[in-house]
Amino acid sequence: MKQLNTIISSLKSRQMSEAIINAVFLTLSGGFQDAYTYCCREEVFANAQTGNIVLMSSYIFQGKLYNAVRYLIPILAFITGIYLAQVIHRHFKYMKKIHWRQLIIAAEISLLLTVGFIPNSLDILANSLVSFVCAMQVYTFRKIEGHPYASTMCIGNIRSAMESLYTFFYTKEKSVLRKSLYYFCVLLTFAAGAGLGGMLTKIYGIHAIWFSCLLLIISFCIMFIKEEVEKI
Repeated sequence: MKQLNTIISSLKSRQMSEAIINAVFLTLSGGFQDAYTYCCREEVFANAQTGNIVLMSSYIFQGKLYNAVRYLIPILAFITGIYLAQVIHRHFKYMKKIHWRQLIIAAEISLLLTVGFIPNSLDILANSLVSFVCAMQVYTFRKIEGHPYASTMCIGNIRSAMESLYTFFYTKEKSVLRKSLYYFCVLLTFAAGAGLGGMLTKIYGIHAIWFSCLLLIISFCIMFIKEEVEKI
């Protein structure tokens, strides 16, 4: 009986948006978005702001200010997205009918649907919206099965995967190996999303971003299902 109560208590306290199945669809979408903006939106990264900063600075020092602006605006959009996600979190975190994280996903879907209608002549606007979306996602979804991770970038996940793998070889703890496998799963999923994004962008052009919307819709629905299981 005590063990049953412990299990029920853990289910109630667990944030179901951290489930690995949800992380899979979020990460697929994150990789897709990065490939999309790079392949058909003037080779700008939606997620990798480090790359954008490097390219922006390079163009500034070359005196090519217009090219620098192409990377500066998405960076500013990313910063704004982080801020807005925190505002949503603060004002809607106690909502009962819908989780505040689902509000973020709904906003992402709406913005990415809009991006699919924006012509290439307005690539700066499209890239800014995608970067804004990525920022909200990276702030909102930060854990997978209780472990910190990022669904829109890789470097931190690579570090955590290898750190956990090394710890497992040293301690032989299966829980640490499981943690490492979570990170490797995320990395492979991101790569799959990027590959899918590159392939579908070549076929469907600017409209390919709508496939990312589909992935986010699935994530949105998964959170409803998980919440029902949590209440049971």
